Amino acid sequence: MSKNRKLGKKTDQRLAMLRTQATDLILNEKITTTEARAKEVKAIVDSIISLAVKEKDNFEEVEVKVVRAKLDSKGNKVTEIAKSKNGKEYLKVVKEEVTEKRQKDMPSRLNARRKIMSKINKVKDKDGKNIDLPAKLFNELAPKYQDRVGGYTRIVKLGKRRGDSAEIVLLQLL
Repeated sequence: MSKNRKLGKKTDQRLAMLRTQATDLILNEKITTTEARAKEVKAIVDSIISLAVKEKDNFEEVEVKVVRAKLDSKGNKVTEIAKSKNGKEYLKVVKEEVTEKRQKDMPSRLNARRKIMSKINKVKDKDGKNIDLPAKLFNELAPKYQDRVGGYTRIVKLGKRRGDSAEIVLLQLL
């Protein structure tokens, strides 16, 4: 007897599907799927959120020196003319050194971040920039659920699907 549903798929396909649905649920905060799939995704997402709630405040603020290109008022890089060893001139980007405050994860939070990343996919927005889902979990969802002990998701039945009469549900974060 297996301890989880097979969902009519091979192991690698099933795990990929569940990972994708868990990612979509964290990103959009609700998805529509079949009841069996929703029950599997619910278990995954609840464990991810409980891990984020446990480790949400486990970091320290550090000051980091960052060297980056100096920008003008329009947002373009500032350049200056420089001479090479053989006498040719070229444009050189002007650099500036800035100190920034950043969050540094403690070892247990870093481990939690890595576990979360193993259970969800990487996501890009419309512009092609990466969306940091673990940061969303730690900074937005974990403070929202810090007073709860489990039960971060809800399954609402919507009815039967027309083609095969499978039970369709709405899986959402509370």
